[in-house]
Amino acid sequence: MAHSNPKKSLRALLIGIVDYAGLFPPSQLPMPQAVANYAAYKKSDYGWMLGRFVVSAARLGEFTESARVFFADDREVWRLSVLAGADIYETVCQIEDFNRQHAPKVVCDALEVKAETAYQIKEIAAAVTPSLKTYFEIPIEENLVDLIAALAVAGHCAKIRTGGVTTDAFPPVEKITRFMRVCLAANVPFKATAGLHHPLRAVKPLTYAPDAPKGTMNGFLNVFLAAAFLHQDYQPKLINELLKDRRADNFLFTDDGVLWRQEHFISSLHIENLRIRNAISFGSCSFVEPVEDLREIGLL
Repeated sequence: MAHSNPKKSLRALLIGIVDYAGLFPPSQLPMPQAVANYAAYKKSDYGWMLGRFVVSAARLGEFTESARVFFADDREVWRLSVLAGADIYETVCQIEDFNRQHAPKVVCDALEVKAETAYQIKEIAAAVTPSLKTYFEIPIEENLVDLIAALAVAGHCAKIRTGGVTTDAFPPVEKITRFMRVCLAANVPFKATAGLHHPLRAVKPLTYAPDAPKGTMNGFLNVFLAAAFLHQDYQPKLINELLKDRRADNFLFTDDGVLWRQEHFISSLHIENLRIRNAISFGSCSFVEPVEDLREIGLL
């Protein structure tokens, strides 16, 4: 990988943004390969873009066997985001046991869990230690406002599924906009997952199979810049247009900020604050694809 010297606005937007989920579809790599990849990405010129390693609670022991040789010699902490199993109490115990054995070299400091109702959010939140940042993957349908309100009360975070391995897994941009608006209004931090391998919205194969179906995939630059402009009270109609924008030349990154369509500006400082407090990261089974695509459009 070549040396990267990005503009300050791009660095602010992308620092620590990719939670590496190589164990999950469509990559579904074996544990040793996913761990070795993560270790290599951490040491690469683009390691500043890398976030947590995503692993299910049931595979924490397997992770330790494969990763010990890497994190034992690494001066930087390895941070894990753990996908909860069916029993939330068992998952919390697994995380606590893991951290007792391996911190500070490697630490599970984020949890991802699914919830369908406000009652489920309350029940799960009661089982989770407040210090463990927990992302609730919730439906983005009619009851979205109630679910985000429950997360605000519980002091936890939201998670949106922005794609998958089939075309019907990709929500329309209007639903993504609504999700982000409600999260920002309630001051609930959020992350995204799936279908965000590419910087800009594009028609791409949905898996790595030779005969993979193609579909319109959301872009991570679109999504996170949309969150930034929403935070400045831009109207949903314009945000929907931003989410659909496929043209790299519509986005000008400078040290001062980002200019979209030569008229809409957001500062690097505003982006930095948004990333710290609101729009946290996205899960991707590939780290190479986002980097290569950014280089292809001249941003890295």
